[in-house]
Amino acid sequence: MKKIISIIMVALMTCTLATAQNTKETIKERKQIAKLAQSELNKKVSKTARNEAKALKKEGWIVAPGQLPLERQLDKAYSMYYEYEEAGLPKYIIGEAISIGKTYDAAKMQALTLAKENLAGMIQTEVTALVESTVANEQLSQEEAESIVRSVQASENLIVQRLGRVFPVMECYRTLANKTVQVNVRIAYNSKMALDSAKNIVKEELEEQGMKLHDELDQLWEHIGE
Repeated sequence: MKKIISIIMVALMTCTLATAQNTKETIKERKQIAKLAQSELNKKVSKTARNEAKALKKEGWIVAPGQLPLERQLDKAYSMYYEYEEAGLPKYIIGEAISIGKTYDAAKMQALTLAKENLAGMIQTEVTALVESTVANEQLSQEEAESIVRSVQASENLIVQRLGRVFPVMECYRTLANKTVQVNVRIAYNSKMALDSAKNIVKEELEEQGMKLHDELDQLWEHIGE
């Protein structure tokens, strides 16, 4: 199950630091997926959701009373994985986390916190990939790019704090042999809002260092997905 999730997250959410060439290939792949017929995507989503739901249930994961069945939750999650803007940027960034606690509520709260941190890490990766791409296109100097990357990598806590409304897309749990509870959550956040927030944070960080790269940052964001 973890292998399936890892493959999807790497392929669709650019969750590794990318070189300029890898960034271009990833964007190209996103655009190709976005062009697939909706019926094809629906089949792909449903099959992936069913397979993962089966694997999770086999491992003892269940949903709390009143929640949607696991298959329905995962169907929603994977539909969001495959949703793209016209420019080829994923419409949503999906963060996930698993946490253990003495009670369900405690474990869930901790899992949500970790999932937001996971989201922040993905936002950092997206920005870093964009910066790498602009350096290759000579839109930023290497020095300017390094300053931006350092700023965004040092801003994880600020990114987490400024996240607006996140969308819970999947939640399940299981009780372990020692009676502790393990909760598994996934949350989604709008990519454009995430990157806009990161842009503002980077501007503030650079200004504190006495650097003003407003025009360069504006150009960087204008070329998202090109």
